[in-house]
Amino acid sequence: MANCKGADSRWGGKQASPVGSFPPNPFGLYDTAGNVWEWVEDCWHENYVGAPTDGSAWLEGNGGDCVRHVLRGASWIYGPEGVRAFYRVMDVAVYRISYIGFRLAQDID
Repeated sequence: MANCKGADSRWGGKQASPVGSFPPNPFGLYDTAGNVWEWVEDCWHENYVGAPTDGSAWLEGNGGDCVRHVLRGASWIYGPEGVRAFYRVMDVAVYRISYIGFRLAQDID
């Protein structure tokens, strides 16, 4: 379940939904698809050629553009085609807008 344009919820295509409005994913994370696009640390690359295989962020190198960064997860103004694990878009971080956010994460040792 996700908050996106065309979704059968009271928020779909209208506004961001409150955190925790949908059940968590199998990892216990809420709202990882839909609601707001999430900035990730990766710099923009046109494709995955040369991408790290260890889960680390893909920064400069192999044609990376660190002026533009990757956004994932889609948002409430976008249709369900963007609510897929592989789907990504890019943008520059120079303005605030209601359908782009970020998720804080902490390593647990």
